[in-house]
Amino acid sequence: MYGCEAWTFSKQIQNKLEATEMWFLRRMLPIPWTAKKTNERVLNEANKRRSLVRTIRKRQATFLGHVMRRGKLEHLVTTGKFEGKRSRGRQREKIMDRLATWLGPGKVSDILAAVKDRDLWRDMIANAYKALDDDDDTQSTIKWCSQ
Repeated sequence: MYGCEAWTFSKQIQNKLEATEMWFLRRMLPIPWTAKKTNERVLNEANKRRSLVRTIRKRQATFLGHVMRRGKLEHLVTTGKFEGKRSRGRQREKIMDRLATWLGPGKVSDILAAVKDRDLWRDMIANAYKALDDDDDTQSTIKWCSQ
């Protein structure tokens, strides 16, 4: 996870990260790859949750707060406020856009304003992280009730 603070990942990359996390878990619990066990069953046996993507998002949000409060070149690059032409074609997804969707409803300008206050920023990250945990609990409860 070295340097994960600067990653922008799509849903496809997120799925690959989750698959890798499950592969690691199956290797730690000596479960052969031929065993027909679902990921949910493996997670229950290990008494764990999927946490890799949540950890990456939390690190990204913490790093973003650090960069934005510093206000140097990284701030300009992250916010996209430097001169030049845009490249042709579909624009790449930016870290700010991804964090705006993760931190909840709001605009990028609201996030940039919240970053200035360190305590408010930490509370926003903690609430978003807690909401992800609550969503996972709700989804697993729904899956278990429907079986």
